[in-house]
Amino acid sequence: MIIKNSPVSYLSNEPQMQTAEESSQHLSLGDTLKQLLVTDNDNGLSIREITRAVGEKGFGLVLIVLSLPSALPVPAPGYSTPFGIVIALVALQMMRGRAAVWLPRKLASVRIQPALAATMLGSASKFLKAIERFIRPRQLWIRGRAGQAGLASVILIMACLMMLPIPLTNTFPAMVIFMIGVGLSEEDGLLALAAFAVGCGAVLLYAGIIYIALTQGPEAIEHIKEGIKSMLGLGA
Repeated sequence: MIIKNSPVSYLSNEPQMQTAEESSQHLSLGDTLKQLLVTDNDNGLSIREITRAVGEKGFGLVLIVLSLPSALPVPAPGYSTPFGIVIALVALQMMRGRAAVWLPRKLASVRIQPALAATMLGSASKFLKAIERFIRPRQLWIRGRAGQAGLASVILIMACLMMLPIPLTNTFPAMVIFMIGVGLSEEDGLLALAAFAVGCGAVLLYAGIIYIALTQGPEAIEHIKEGIKSMLGLGA
């Protein structure tokens, strides 16, 4: 993967950190994430620093980073709601055709703790290494205005689901966002479209769950939750 220079500037009062685009190396997505997330700052990287570092691949890489704590089996309590809000804002900006990510100062200042970043990198690297050989540039039209707007509509819904207290609201929607982010970053439109289709199916699934909760009460949700865990082999 070649990471190119971006002409877009980001609004920030923080000193400019070295960007991933400044490297002329051919990096895999896993190596790019490592370059992006590793820092000497004991407080970790802020979301603002991440959005400034990713340049023209901003939307895809930002989606990957923000969905990782919920998409992969890493302990990250307290991140799903703020990251879900940020992802929703990113989706809205994709719909509007923005070339760069803009975030309110308060959300942009949220930091990913170094320990969490290290765990995210470990989990993401294993997953990406397993699928790398299947990823390649194709269906490039998906990076156009209409394609990104379509993907953004599902991303927005998935981000909202991440913030709802119903079964699998973190993992499944976040994984859809993660895969769309990988597709955008690697220019693999087919992967992004596959994730889009899964996301549409998820919308129907969650609509059914919400309907059951409203008509049969919260206790019905617990039965559904246990059933899903059993199907996934996560039961006690």
